[in-house]
Amino acid sequence: MANAALIREIQAEFIKADVPQVRTGMEVEVHQIIKEGEKSRIQKFRGLVIRTKGASPLEKTITVRKDVDGIGIEKIFAIHSPGVSKIEVLRSFKVRRKYISFIRNLRGKAARLKEIKA
Repeated sequence: MANAALIREIQAEFIKADVPQVRTGMEVEVHQIIKEGEKSRIQKFRGLVIRTKGASPLEKTITVRKDVDGIGIEKIFAIHSPGVSKIEVLRSFKVRRKYISFIRNLRGKAARLKEIKA
C-alpha cells in the first residue's frame, strides 16, 4: 500500500460528512465550541472568508474576517476540527482570487463585493 493511500485511510475516520463547500468570498457563520472549565458552549463567529488553504481534507483551513467597531478581527478555523460544530454559508460574493487580502485596506463602499444570487 502506498504512503498516500495509507494516510488517506487513516484520515478518513476524522473527516466530517456535513461540511459545506466553502470558498473565498463567502459570508459564513462558524459555530465554535468553547470550553470553560468543565462547561462548554457554542460561540458564533460571522464574517467573510478571505482565504482558503490546505491540500488534503484534514488540512483545509479558512480565514474568516469581520469588523467590530472599525477593528478587523480574523480567525483561522480548521474545517474538520472537533472544535468547530457547524459552518453555515449565508451569502456568496464574486471574487477572482483565492486570497483577498486587499479587503483589509478597504472601508465602507469601497469594500463592497458583488453578491451571487442563488
